[in-house]
Amino acid sequence: MATNRRTAAVQMIAQTKGRLYDANFDQAILDALDECKELCYDYNQMRPTAREERGEFLRTIVGSMGSHATIVSPFWCDYGANIHLGENFFANHGLVVLDGAPVTFGDNVFIAPNCVFSTAGHPIDAPRRNEGLEYALPITVGDDVWFGMGVTVCPGVTIGSNVVIGAGSVVTRDIPSGVVAVGNPCRVLRKITDADATRYERWVRE
Repeated sequence: MATNRRTAAVQMIAQTKGRLYDANFDQAILDALDECKELCYDYNQMRPTAREERGEFLRTIVGSMGSHATIVSPFWCDYGANIHLGENFFANHGLVVLDGAPVTFGDNVFIAPNCVFSTAGHPIDAPRRNEGLEYALPITVGDDVWFGMGVTVCPGVTIGSNVVIGAGSVVTRDIPSGVVAVGNPCRVLRKITDADATRYERWVRE
C-alpha cells in the first residue's frame, strides 16, 4: 500500500478539485514524487520470472489492486497512491500513469505497450504555466477494456465497459460502453456486436 507521504500528497491535490496547484515547487509533492520514482525504479529492476515477488512489490506502489495484476516493466507513475487496479489487470511494456488525480481501472483491462494515462494538465497561458502550476482530473476505465498500442488517455476521461480503443488513439473525451473507438481525437467507430465473437478461428493443437 502507498506510504503516508504519497497518500498525503494525493489527498492535498484532491482538495484542489481540478483547480490549479503548485506541482513543481511544493516540497511535499516533490518528496512524494521522488519516493514513487524510486519504487518504480526498483520494480523495473526485478527479474521478469520473479512473478510472485513482483506482484507483492506492485502492491507497495499502487493505491489498491485485485488479487491478480501484471505490469510488464518498464512502468512509471507519479504517486502510485491514486492508481486502482481491478481483477485480472494486464499492462504490457512502457505503461505510464500520471496519477495526480485517481486513475481507476475495472476488471479484465488489457493494455498494450507504450500507453499513457495522464490526469495532469497545464494552463494554456505561458505565464501561469511557467509558475509550475497544473491541474489534475480523474480517469475512470470500466470492465473488459482493451487498449491498443500507443494509446494516450487525457485528463478527466471516463471510458465505459466492453470497449476497444484502437492503437495510436488520443482519448480526449468520454467513450461509451460496448464500442470500438479509434483516432486522434478518439471517436466511436462502431458498436461491438455478437458477430465479433465469431470473427476469429481458434487454433487447436493437433
